[in-house]
Amino acid sequence: MSVFTKVSHKALTAFLEQYPLGALIGFQGIGEGVENTNYFVDTEDGRFVLTLFERLDHDDLPFFLGLMAHCADRGVPAPRPLRAKDGEVLRELCGKPAALVQRLEGASALTPNTAQCHAAGEALADLHSSARSFRLTAANTRGRDWRVATADQVRPRLPPEAAALLDTALAADEAARWTALPQGVIHADLFRDNVLFQGDQVSGIIDFYYACNDALLFDLAVTVNDWCFEQDGRLNRARYRALTEAYCAQREPTETEQADWSGVLCAAALRFWLSRLYDWHFPRDGDLVHIKDPTPYERILRFHTGGQPLSL
Repeated sequence: MSVFTKVSHKALTAFLEQYPLGALIGFQGIGEGVENTNYFVDTEDGRFVLTLFERLDHDDLPFFLGLMAHCADRGVPAPRPLRAKDGEVLRELCGKPAALVQRLEGASALTPNTAQCHAAGEALADLHSSARSFRLTAANTRGRDWRVATADQVRPRLPPEAAALLDTALAADEAARWTALPQGVIHADLFRDNVLFQGDQVSGIIDFYYACNDALLFDLAVTVNDWCFEQDGRLNRARYRALTEAYCAQREPTETEQADWSGVLCAAALRFWLSRLYDWHFPRDGDLVHIKDPTPYERILRFHTGGQPLSL
């Protein structure tokens, strides 16, 4: 959620005239995140989030916006896209595809307790269950082919020890039996800053713009890697038990998922190490651009490749 495209007061006012939302009160750019331009927008009728899609085009967006509405209809606390006066949810602003969604109440728990980890595991399982009936599909743009291609781009910029780790992680990724794992719609980016809480209860799941069809276990691995590891690469076992037990209580893992869990955890860590390495070495222009340090994911990868396999 960086700001790559500046939106003027005049342009936003004209944009909002397409919606039945009353007059603009104020707006503010959101600096977190790395992919799209986002603003908080306040009008006479409420509080919203405006997203300008920097890389996705009009053909990509019905999947994401439709999934958010589908999940919200089924009780998942996802932000519902707003329909303009003509009934459409997708518009254009500053030459970019744009959409308004509800701004959900609550705040992220950047140092979650075990109750919040338990709630996050339940919420992920609920999302997977609710999304089963969603009929649109989308490939994972950060899938294995992307991971291999991006590894080739960043490898020349890595010191020998990191390059060796990269090759070990790629081998683990290749060994995972991806097609044998249960598939479905996944969030693919359920980091702590994409889950909102009121107390210990999940009040919002946001930023669906990496959602896709892939192995459900990969989604759990992405979530575990962010929620259950400390910045120094140590596993917080209490958080790990709380999150995985809550998820598995609603969707019992198959034998193949249990056997391939370590490799999937490694692949999920590799995905975010690579994206952060790429952004670090090939930064994009923009205001309030947030480039995340790749080091924490290098540490998580070292844990997963260090002979300390985790079990579900």
